[in-house]
Amino acid sequence: MEDLLTQSTLVQLRVNGKLHELEVMPFTSLLDLLREELHLTGTHMGCMTGHCGACTVMVNGRIAKSCIVLASTLERAEITTIEGLRTADGKLHPVQQAFWDEAGFQCGYCAPGMLMSAVELLKENPNPDDAAIESGIAGTLCRCTGYRSIVRAVKAAAVRMNSPEA
Repeated sequence: MEDLLTQSTLVQLRVNGKLHELEVMPFTSLLDLLREELHLTGTHMGCMTGHCGACTVMVNGRIAKSCIVLASTLERAEITTIEGLRTADGKLHPVQQAFWDEAGFQCGYCAPGMLMSAVELLKENPNPDDAAIESGIAGTLCRCTGYRSIVRAVKAAAVRMNSPEA
C-alpha cells in the first residue's frame, strides 16, 4: 500500500492549449499541479474542500473545483484556467471584460471561480435571467460584493457575447 502513495504517475494533459507531460504523485491535486508545477497562479487556493470555488477551472469544457480533483486522474484532459480565457490576440474574454467594465469584483479572490462559472453558464444559457445567473454562480462564494455587481456583469457579458460583433 505504501508504494501506491509514493509512486508517481506520468500524466499528459493540455493546459490552456499547451500540451504538458508531468510526473505526479497520486495525491497531487490539480490546483497544486497548476500553481506549483506550471506556475499558473491565477487559480486561487481557498478552502481546499471544494466549497468556496476560488479554485474553479474547466476540465474538458466543464467547471471543476481543482482543489478536489486529483491530477493523476486527468490523463489527456483539456484544462482551461483563468489565464486561458484571453483570446489568441491577448484581449480579455468578453466575460472578463464585462466584469472589469461593471466593477464585478472588489477584492478579486473569487474572480477565477466566478469567471469560469459565468463562462460555462453563458455557453449553456446565452440569455440568463437573474435566477439562472445566481444558480450558475452558486458554487463560488464572494465575501465582498453582495453578488449584485456580479449578476450585472454576467448580464453585460451575455449582451456582449450575443451581439453581432462578438
